[in-house]
Amino acid sequence: MDKLIVITGTNASGKSGLGIRLARHYGTEIVSADSRQVFRGLDLGSGKVTPEEMMGVRHHLIDVCEPNDYYSLLDFQTQAYDAIDDITSRGMVPMLVGGTGLYINSVVDGYDIRKENLDPAVRRQVQDKSIDELIDFLKERNPEALSGMDLKNKRRLERAAERVITGNTAKRENKPRYETLVLGVTWPREVLYERIRVRLDRRLDEGMLEEVEGLKQNGATDEFLHSLGLEYRYINMYLNGEFESFDAFYDKLFMEIRHLAKEQMTWFRKRKDIHWLDMTGDPDEEAKNLIDQFIGR
Repeated sequence: MDKLIVITGTNASGKSGLGIRLARHYGTEIVSADSRQVFRGLDLGSGKVTPEEMMGVRHHLIDVCEPNDYYSLLDFQTQAYDAIDDITSRGMVPMLVGGTGLYINSVVDGYDIRKENLDPAVRRQVQDKSIDELIDFLKERNPEALSGMDLKNKRRLERAAERVITGNTAKRENKPRYETLVLGVTWPREVLYERIRVRLDRRLDEGMLEEVEGLKQNGATDEFLHSLGLEYRYINMYLNGEFESFDAFYDKLFMEIRHLAKEQMTWFRKRKDIHWLDMTGDPDEEAKNLIDQFIGR
């Protein structure tokens, strides 16, 4: 199996910078695993690395679709496989870098994702249901589908309900395509929260509100911005007058970003193959030692 290096972790942990430094050291390229960085124009709010920050390292799967486009997990997995295989074919060990756990798992574990020509009426029927209604529906029709599922993830509940309605409930087996080394990046909670605050303040100063205003003016819908979560959802709400003050908006957004970091750690703890780097020591050197062993240097 071809080899793949994965660098993942929580918001504001420094995984992108670490990935770039390691990619430069090993002379390789990065495949981004971020569900918002695939969209053009979503720069500050998604924490997208700038061309200067890339330091000459080629990045794949950034800016591959337009706002309002539907970009599925299958789209990501297919394009990630293509990019990884292309990098490998040119004699390099690719790096998959990002914090979207579902994207990471789809590649590392080789999810069996089948393209389904779903009746739009079925999709509307499912989307009209609340989370509680979807859970009740699945409990009644196919309770096994709820096993191990994040019951707060409406999209996953919707997909499970769609499969029940269409009768496509056969268990799917994962088929990993790569031998992987997974490196994890995070910090002690209070340190991480301060890093989140500093990054949020910096991005607001750099024009994150104006970025969302520009997206709206260029046609990004409220529904699209809401679906992105975090910065885009709450900035859009603030611009629409749904907060009584800037401070109320800021406090809510800061709280939600911290909450996401906790959820990310819960997600990543399910993976027993992650080597968590000691960020208080010398994570670059620790990572290099692990990578050297992995690639046989």
